[in-house]
Amino acid sequence: MLKDRAWIAAHIPHQGSMCLLDGILDWDRERARCVSGAHRSPGNPLRSRGRLAAVCGIEFAAQAMAVHGALLAPTLHLERRVGYLAAVRGVELYVARLDDIAADIVAEVERQRGDETTVQYAFALTADGRRLLAGRATIVINPPRPGAGVTSVLQ
Repeated sequence: MLKDRAWIAAHIPHQGSMCLLDGILDWDRERARCVSGAHRSPGNPLRSRGRLAAVCGIEFAAQAMAVHGALLAPTLHLERRVGYLAAVRGVELYVARLDDIAADIVAEVERQRGDETTVQYAFALTADGRRLLAGRATIVINPPRPGAGVTSVLQ
């Protein structure tokens, strides 16, 4: 594992039990793969009535997108900026629930395009090679701080 949960928690806004990723398996300029066992936790904050619906996997993928941006920032000598999930499209669910998946989940994100204000990713969640969900997401990025003189992390 390249980076652990402590590194992730220090670099994305999600904290405590809402930080769903346990580590970074690999990454490059276009993609990142992260691993998680948080879907099995009874204390997962996304659970409802004791279950974790497959659609909640979108949040696992969104956090992997945030991790990708945090990983890119220093390599591109750019300021890290906060992004917000603005839209998801083409989401396909291959399972009804995530909490009954025994294996760790791998969240894979791939940057499709972007500029200084928005970035689009394709994403997929798998467990033991089985596809759980897939889709595309648009992230809207906060403008740089005044006087920062840098462009988007994900440009």
